[in-house]
Amino acid sequence: MKAKRRAKSTVGHIILSILSVIWLLPVVWIIMTSFRGEPGAFTSYVVPKQWTLDNYIKLFTETSRYNFPRWFMNTFIVAVFTCAISTIITLATSYAFSRLRFKLRKPMMNVVLVIGMFPGFMSMIAIYYLIKAIGLDQSLAALVLVYSGGAAMGYYISKGFFDTIPKAIDESAIIDGATRHDIFWKITLPLSKPIIVYTVLTSFLAPWVDFIFVSFIMRDNYNNYTVALGLFEMLKRENINQYFTQFCAGAVIIAIPITILFIIMQKYYVSGVTGGSVKG
Repeated sequence: MKAKRRAKSTVGHIILSILSVIWLLPVVWIIMTSFRGEPGAFTSYVVPKQWTLDNYIKLFTETSRYNFPRWFMNTFIVAVFTCAISTIITLATSYAFSRLRFKLRKPMMNVVLVIGMFPGFMSMIAIYYLIKAIGLDQSLAALVLVYSGGAAMGYYISKGFFDTIPKAIDESAIIDGATRHDIFWKITLPLSKPIIVYTVLTSFLAPWVDFIFVSFIMRDNYNNYTVALGLFEMLKRENINQYFTQFCAGAVIIAIPITILFIIMQKYYVSGVTGGSVKG
């Protein structure tokens, strides 16, 4: 039996090793291409013959046509505000569904869950005209509204986590005179660090990498582009041969903040997912 388990474990590790190499190859290729001194979008070799930092330098110095620093700041601003608003909405909604009992609780949960299954881009045209009607089209505020507007539909993971917190804690606090507001902010949230980290990361990541909504809302407002839309401009047929290596450099830079966040908060992220997977 030991030999059989050892054989299965060995086969599993070999498969996982192969999959990890396959997953890492495009990442390594992008990083190496970002340091390539030779121009062009395609080369018959992977390892650059000329190594250079010019691609990174040009991203921040040659801003007359592609203003990468401004795009980066636009993306950061939208992601931070979206993250703050979405986290509060998601956690508040999850707490309400987990702790409060009201007549339409289950129907509301089911409706929100079903609506959340539909792709977001199906509502793009309606959203664009609503934003245009209130005078926020082609603005960063419009992106924040779009990204945080549907935050409540991601309640189910957080609700599952809140369900694991004993209700006896709430009951004891109510006996001592605490309100629901006090319980949520002063008792439940301090006990929910894993799910808070999970919600913050997912809320921050969505606007950081989104391309569809920003391209539809911003259109030709060049100064309010985010990094995803700006880097895509470098890949157009008339630009790709000249700017492809700079595109790779931009892709590496934009991945660094998210990578650092996940490395630092990985244990809390995993705890949040597993803790919120229980049936509520």
